[in-house]
Amino acid sequence: MLKGLYTAYTGMLNEQHRMDTLTNNLANASTVGFKKEGATSQAFDSILTVKVKDQSVGTKNVERMGRNNPGVRIGENYTDFTQGSFRITDNTYDLALAGEGFFAVEFTNKAGETSTMYTRAGQFTLNREGYLVTEDGDYVLDTQNRRIRLNTLAETQISDNGTISQNGVNVARIQVTDFEDYNYLEKYGETYYRPVEGARTTTASAEVKSGYLEMANVQIVSEMVNLISITRAYESSQKIIQAYDSSLEIAANQLGKV
Repeated sequence: MLKGLYTAYTGMLNEQHRMDTLTNNLANASTVGFKKEGATSQAFDSILTVKVKDQSVGTKNVERMGRNNPGVRIGENYTDFTQGSFRITDNTYDLALAGEGFFAVEFTNKAGETSTMYTRAGQFTLNREGYLVTEDGDYVLDTQNRRIRLNTLAETQISDNGTISQNGVNVARIQVTDFEDYNYLEKYGETYYRPVEGARTTTASAEVKSGYLEMANVQIVSEMVNLISITRAYESSQKIIQAYDSSLEIAANQLGKV
């Protein structure tokens, strides 16, 4: 009976984790460049069940009673990197990537440490000094890993290969990087990714589209359907626990009368 309680409890924990992941997807359904996440689960490894302190089989021997599976455990989250839909903005510095690849940005954390992050969110602008930055103020990098500084007063065009020209003169080229295996990318925040040990870069096939933004790849209707399914599964586990609790209460009361 206690096994059933624990199985239902682990089921509730797993559904809660799935719900947290799903609600984060829904909360970022309008976030530029956001990639939805999914949750996985797996069964605990079966454990060998034996009699403990059973003198009938001797002190050095144990009697095997079978195997016991104590429920489900939370697995790893994964990111769905499928491309989102494009929204037209007609803003020159709003950029979307059509195909596989990431923009490279110079990120500075609260401790003042600088590192290169990668993102699909191309909602860029020029700061007061004329540097091309993200909406959070991080510097967009060129193919030489340098900050891109532009003339704020000049007419600007950005071609499909990321080349920036002002008044007809090429001044910089935006870096677009891809990776052989996205499993070596660690999510940071909502739209940033950083490579971990083992990550290998490769030539990006994406084209840079000026005047567009890539929206989140979250399908709201599908996520809402999943939310209903998760809620029902959570409630089912909850009812199982309530049923076991009632049975234990009855058993305890009856034993108390003996």
